[in-house]
Amino acid sequence: MSRLTYSGAGVDTSEAARATRALARVLQRTMAHRPAGTPGASVLEHGYYASALRITDDLALGLCTDGVGSKLLIAEMLGRYDTVGIDCIAMNVNDLICIGAEPLALVDYVGVEKLSESVMEQIAEGLAEGARQSRISIPGGETAQLPDIIRGQNPGTGLDLVGTAVGLCPMDRLSTGRDVKPGDIVLGLASSGVHSNGLTLARHALFDKDAGGFDADSHVAELGRTVGEELLEPTRIYVREALALFDTDIPFKALCHITGDGLLNLNRVEADVGFVLDALPEPPPIFDLIQKSGRVETAEMYKVFNMGVGLCAIVAPDNVDKTISVLQQTDGDAFVIGRVTADQPGTVVLPGPGLIGQGASFAVRSS
Repeated sequence: MSRLTYSGAGVDTSEAARATRALARVLQRTMAHRPAGTPGASVLEHGYYASALRITDDLALGLCTDGVGSKLLIAEMLGRYDTVGIDCIAMNVNDLICIGAEPLALVDYVGVEKLSESVMEQIAEGLAEGARQSRISIPGGETAQLPDIIRGQNPGTGLDLVGTAVGLCPMDRLSTGRDVKPGDIVLGLASSGVHSNGLTLARHALFDKDAGGFDADSHVAELGRTVGEELLEPTRIYVREALALFDTDIPFKALCHITGDGLLNLNRVEADVGFVLDALPEPPPIFDLIQKSGRVETAEMYKVFNMGVGLCAIVAPDNVDKTISVLQQTDGDAFVIGRVTADQPGTVVLPGPGLIGQGASFAVRSS
């Protein structure tokens, strides 16, 4: 069997980046409809974790949208939909907090091949739990039956789930990492597993007969549960930790949600810096299982998955202990994973696995 890659599994992130840039180039023209200084004017460049619109000189509205992706196919395999709503909430609110916004509300979109009362009720339970964890409301949404567009693995089971979230942010807290500087410290907060990125590669590595050959209900001792249950573990929501940090006088430099592109998300910060992450935790067992089952290169694993770190906070060295203490009070498990450097701006160096990342990929680091 050849080594699996994300593009080989059907997701070409390089082409996706080019397509996204093409979309953004055209939509940039719409910014003229709300000129700078007027209500609704965009106050952040396209491409950060969430958008921010001016409400007043002192207040911005945070706005973002995201979905659950092919994790829904795992839910379909197990016939269990009561957690994917948590993922939908998490993927949105975790992006909002990265600009310094407090999430307020989310509206959901559910596209289905065929409506099922039981499935919709389960999805609603997950959405309600995600809303509870992130302290937001869900005041509305939309449901669409699209049998000619959405198809499931089995007849009538196709499903897509997307959310759009809003939040408020004081202008003086609005963050894009422009104040990050060499010597700052990178803290990591543990993920709950794969989260909601890279599931296409994970599914092929684990379930294809010429790869792992597992079934969704295959029990794996290292995981302590079935493969399907592990992959369906909800994305961790970091709103409590972020709000606790916002409520202090600790000046955080940046928050980075570690989603698609893994730890390369650190390069989204506006500052012209690099990162050396020399104290990464041991990745949870699911990542080793994916890598071995699909014979996935280590560089590909760190490009696609969070590898056990779901959110990063960047703070000044003299604020590390205070920040960790605040996060621990919310039961958050923050730990130092590395530092900011002036060397090789735009790179993420991982000495442990021997990788250097730039752009949208990691490569083996030359000695």
